[in-house]
Amino acid sequence: MERNFVEEARIFKAFCDENRLQILELLQNGEYSASEILAGLNISQSTLSHHMKILCESGIVAPRREGKWTYYSINRENREKAIILLESITKVHNKAKW
Repeated sequence: MERNFVEEARIFKAFCDENRLQILELLQNGEYSASEILAGLNISQSTLSHHMKILCESGIVAPRREGKWTYYSINRENREKAIILLESITKVHNKAKW
């Protein structure tokens, strides 16, 4: 099976910003609306939208629409995929000795 480096890069991009890490830390406590997330951060609505787009595109965060509101939570299945990915790309293989 061929690796999808574009998809893998999206996953790591989700973890490469301090605001996104703060959002993920908040989501460890459950599902939150954008306004609830925004209340816990010192960023603008447009900046939050940008970060949520990246987190959702990575698959690490799952959005759920309810009426006019969107609620966000950590996608547990894709969380496991991220853990497996990190383990696979940091695995050290023994170099064959000549």
